[in-house]
Amino acid sequence: MCGICGFTGRVNKIILKKMTDSIVHRGPDENGFYTDGNINLGIRRLSIIDVETGHQPIHNEEKNIWTVVNGEIYNYKELRKELEKKGHRFHTDHSDTEVIVHLYEEYGRGFVHKLNGMFAIALWDKVQDKLFLIRDRMGVKPLFYTIVKNILVFGSEIKAILSYPYYDREVNYEAVYHYFTFKNIPAPLTAFKGIYSLMPGEMLTYSNGRISTETWWKIKFDENEEYTDNYVIEKIFTLLEDSVKLRMRSDVPFGAYLSGGVDSSAVVSLMARFSDKPIKTFSLGYEDEFKNKEADLHYARKVSKVYNTEHYEYIMSHNELIDEMDNIIEAFDQPFSGTISTYFLSKLIKNHVKVALSGDGADELFGSYLTHRVAQPMYHFNRLYDRVKSNSLTNKEKQLFVPCDIDFLEDLYGKSNGDDLKWRYNLYLSSDEEKMHLLSDHFKSLLGNTNSFSIVKDNFNRLTAKNPLNRILEMEWNTQLPDQVLAFVDFLSMAHSVEVRSPFLDYRLVEFVATIPGNMKIKNGNVKDILKKATAPLLAKEIIKRPKEGFVLPVFDWMAGALKDYSSDVLSEGRLRRHNLFNTDAIKDLLHNYYSGNKKDVGKVWNLMMFQLWWEKFFG
Repeated sequence: MCGICGFTGRVNKIILKKMTDSIVHRGPDENGFYTDGNINLGIRRLSIIDVETGHQPIHNEEKNIWTVVNGEIYNYKELRKELEKKGHRFHTDHSDTEVIVHLYEEYGRGFVHKLNGMFAIALWDKVQDKLFLIRDRMGVKPLFYTIVKNILVFGSEIKAILSYPYYDREVNYEAVYHYFTFKNIPAPLTAFKGIYSLMPGEMLTYSNGRISTETWWKIKFDENEEYTDNYVIEKIFTLLEDSVKLRMRSDVPFGAYLSGGVDSSAVVSLMARFSDKPIKTFSLGYEDEFKNKEADLHYARKVSKVYNTEHYEYIMSHNELIDEMDNIIEAFDQPFSGTISTYFLSKLIKNHVKVALSGDGADELFGSYLTHRVAQPMYHFNRLYDRVKSNSLTNKEKQLFVPCDIDFLEDLYGKSNGDDLKWRYNLYLSSDEEKMHLLSDHFKSLLGNTNSFSIVKDNFNRLTAKNPLNRILEMEWNTQLPDQVLAFVDFLSMAHSVEVRSPFLDYRLVEFVATIPGNMKIKNGNVKDILKKATAPLLAKEIIKRPKEGFVLPVFDWMAGALKDYSSDVLSEGRLRRHNLFNTDAIKDLLHNYYSGNKKDVGKVWNLMMFQLWWEKFFG
């Protein structure tokens, strides 16, 4: 795990070091540089595999192919054996990164299909004078780039590019506009004009001053209605078991996140099978007593006891949230109002291990969130709407709406006419119409014809899934997962130099789950039904049946009480007028309604607050 950066063109070691220093938290163990007059590559290394000899940048035998890599190649042992049989010579002891230059020699740009891992790669072919930037299939590892005066500049984090002295920092207002709907900036856009995110499964080639991009992997949903429960259960278990085993390859101590839910508990139970000593596990709790969050610690302790883990807990308060807010904003570089729990738990983890396995990705694969729970009931509600209106539904038909309340479905149907694009759009934080009310005339004048609905529509138009649930899963897999879920896991853990590995994101498991029909994933309202059946031999029934809580801070509980003065100050008229981007009267009304008891807008208050803090840090 590392942080990478660089730029094309003439040697400038001062600039390269400045960029590399900006991401020292991603790799505190050592730095590395390569320059040759046409390319400048930099890396900060977090040493995990081949600690002694796996220094980067790494080259091939002739030293005409060079690479820096952020991430891990889990199947490096198998790839190394394959390459050695073909005559390749390795100069490191067992570096996972070195297989990349030899794979490129052997297979050309198609080498990426051989990799099982999470990675952001910069590979320089000196002979062809080509730079390749490559992002892993799921988008676990981020990679950003820009062009400045025909020079390509890239980095694992935007701050590395901001450290490049010839980039002029400027807001991308159209990108920021979308933040107020999605809670994050939708890739490939970023909050900074001219800086872009490489997309998951995308490869960028830079040669002779020209850029080209291609998608080398994309999830494809091809549901197989012939599957039986037994076949699917066995397949999931086998793939997950091997994925966990691969992600335990490490030359340094490792542990696991443990919330006491199905996903993290299943990972811990499998880790315990393959370890000859207790697994270190980590949970997050709170000084304030929230019944829904106390359950996390309760169930985590139960799982820890069953598998005899070396268990640690981190207890935080709302005051710590305020104290760390500046660091959290800096970790993202962009406005973000999603989950930030990882930041606080990683503070504990870094004191014990460098690597932690997690259950990330299971919700997005098997169906868990509100949007997932709505998908099949809304499909049937739309199909049976005439019978709904005539109040002639049979009990069997009513069961098709589980777990949704019929009044909720009625309301959502009224806003969307049952169309999945429209009802999904209605469940985002703020619609285009709502944003027009919140934004100032000055902000609106900078937007042109942009609107967030068109982004959602474009994503739906590219779907391959036919099943109602799988359509939503696919749409969010391509958007919310990399832009929000994997983003907070990566940036907030790496802020503390902790590497997170997610067995559920193994591409073999992902490709198989994409063929499972939706009615096996959520069945009779039971989320992740087939996953729970597959992991049942590993877990106690109370863990399997435990209601989903989610790994989120109780921010919304704090906002109306402990954080009221703080949020009111951040969104005060005086601070908002510094940028003149909001309709201050509308913000005032929103805050008044919220603090008067209208709690439905708490997400919007948090969203606006996080934007204001970001603006003040980067442009204030």
